[in-house]
Amino acid sequence: MKPSSSTSEHSARSLWGPLFTDPDVEAEICDRAWLRAMLDFERALTIVQARAGLVSEEAARMVVTAIDVGHYDPVAVGEGALTSGTPVVPLVRAIAARVTQEGRAALHNGATSQDVLDTALSLVAHRALGPILAGLRGVGAECERLAERHRDTLISGRTLGQHALPTTFGLKCAGWMVAVDEAEGALLRVRAHRLAVQFGGAAGTLAAVADPGARLTDDLAAELGLAAPLLPWHTNRTRVAELAGALGEAAGVLGKIAQDVVLLAQTEVAEVAEADGGTSSAMPHKHNPVRAVLVTACARRVPGLVSTVLSAMVQEHERAAGAWHGEWQTVTELLRLVGGAVRGTRELLSKLRVDTARMRRNLELTGGLLMAENVAVRLTALVGRAEAQDLVAEVCRTAVNSGCTLREALLADLRIGLTEKEIDDALDPAGYVGSAGEFVDRALAAHRGRGRP
Repeated sequence: MKPSSSTSEHSARSLWGPLFTDPDVEAEICDRAWLRAMLDFERALTIVQARAGLVSEEAARMVVTAIDVGHYDPVAVGEGALTSGTPVVPLVRAIAARVTQEGRAALHNGATSQDVLDTALSLVAHRALGPILAGLRGVGAECERLAERHRDTLISGRTLGQHALPTTFGLKCAGWMVAVDEAEGALLRVRAHRLAVQFGGAAGTLAAVADPGARLTDDLAAELGLAAPLLPWHTNRTRVAELAGALGEAAGVLGKIAQDVVLLAQTEVAEVAEADGGTSSAMPHKHNPVRAVLVTACARRVPGLVSTVLSAMVQEHERAAGAWHGEWQTVTELLRLVGGAVRGTRELLSKLRVDTARMRRNLELTGGLLMAENVAVRLTALVGRAEAQDLVAEVCRTAVNSGCTLREALLADLRIGLTEKEIDDALDPAGYVGSAGEFVDRALAAHRGRGRP
């Protein structure tokens, strides 16, 4: 059962949906998507058991037909879940009501509610990661474009919020790109190898279907397109934790990009801007970095959800009393927020305005002081490293106290054994970006050489 378009449209038109949601991701995590995933498990279980001779083919066809043509309302299923604690019991009853006694014997055979919900969680995550990964590749492509275009665009490097040394905007964008690629790789690994089927029965032994037993898990995994675990993982939640961790990593990467944009877009800096930034309700002059703000909001909410998943790892014996119940909505919200952050970051970067002239002007805000290290390096050959650093530090203090530029202070100090041209060369930001260009080239080559699914 594919989620109806009305479900996705409703989510997109909700109060918060347009701000924090990607409609393509929402379609894979909404209530109907969860319901579809649970139904997919029951269908696949019936099919593989029929192949193994555990249930009759006629009974299996009856169950599959009831699943495929039946309409199951998430609201009704949810209301029916109050007595059992999971939506599986009322859903199985609703399917059973559509088949004969023979069909009921083939339905949910040997499974427990957690088998259905854990597999559904894997399916929902697997499907939602499709648009999330596609979006991350789009973010990486935007970073690639910016890194290549601005490979040699000078900008002030900032440490602890202050001007440090010159760097390039291309290197900053290449750093974003590498982090995005790494986050994408982590999610790809989880999707391919860690989202697994769950089938262990009441206590993880598959006692009800002991023959062929464990082989059914492999068949079920193949039918659903999920990984096959070594054994049931009812209270081993490393798979869910890895999913949450990888989503948290992606959110952190996207949040860092957004925060950089917010800082670079400040009025006093004004080195970048969103092409269609938002206005204020009270201040018409403002050009707010709206997308960056919304991505930041998504990223801020994710760590708490990751923490909830990690706290749910401590579970009792063979079945947890509440911990795995706490994962369903938590993982759903993680997927929703990361999907929204991916969408927002891609839109943000695709429409980012870069003011290269402002970047160059801002390099001069400290009157050449950010080039002090290069001056000390040039003097080291003449007076030694320690002496050069002490001398340049003293000249910098003189420049600050007198309100002159570093160039003026250096030319006025007779102890500086550099010619005027040597001083000018030492104060040129373009000559002190080290391996920035090479790093950008390396990052671009690695990005372009990555295999794509």
